[in-house]
Amino acid sequence: MKKILLTFVSFMTLIALCNAQSVTPPMTLHTTAFEDGGIIPVKYSQAAEGAAPGEGTSPALMWTNVPAGTKSFVLHMHDVDFAREKTTDDQVHWLVWNIPADKTALPEGLPRGAQLPDGSYQISVTGPVYRGPGAAASGPLHHYVFEVYALDIVLDQEPAADAFLTRTAVMQAMQGHVVGKAAYVGRFRRPQ
Repeated sequence: MKKILLTFVSFMTLIALCNAQSVTPPMTLHTTAFEDGGIIPVKYSQAAEGAAPGEGTSPALMWTNVPAGTKSFVLHMHDVDFAREKTTDDQVHWLVWNIPADKTALPEGLPRGAQLPDGSYQISVTGPVYRGPGAAASGPLHHYVFEVYALDIVLDQEPAADAFLTRTAVMQAMQGHVVGKAAYVGRFRRPQ
């Protein structure tokens, strides 16, 4: 009986070791600009000195543990505390898609423009540019979620004139092609 029990324990240990070795670490998203769940510095907001109306400086973002088979990335930044016209739509602060699969970071301060030098596209409700956080000083802190998706395709989608329509089209085109995802949250309200 002891021999059978020892054999069973050894077998279960072997299975546990095999499973531990085959588990791929989850994809992660990170910035050095602020801690996950922390306050987004004014520098990256619409309230920054010298920021054009509705714009700001985008933070540097990095992601790791990219899944095998990734062909492109989509970055989505949205204000989950904003309800657009009494709907479930939240604010499109930044959508960047067709980021090449060999990139695992976006630098601080991406320039304005519908198509970036690497071939990816960007849009926000402000236009073809990062829209920094802008929650009112008189209200609560808003939660700005940065999400990065790894896709097994490159999307055949160009920007529309409207950021909400573009986001809907991009998100629909992504369905069935997401092989990894990571999120990072920052909070913000304008200084008093």
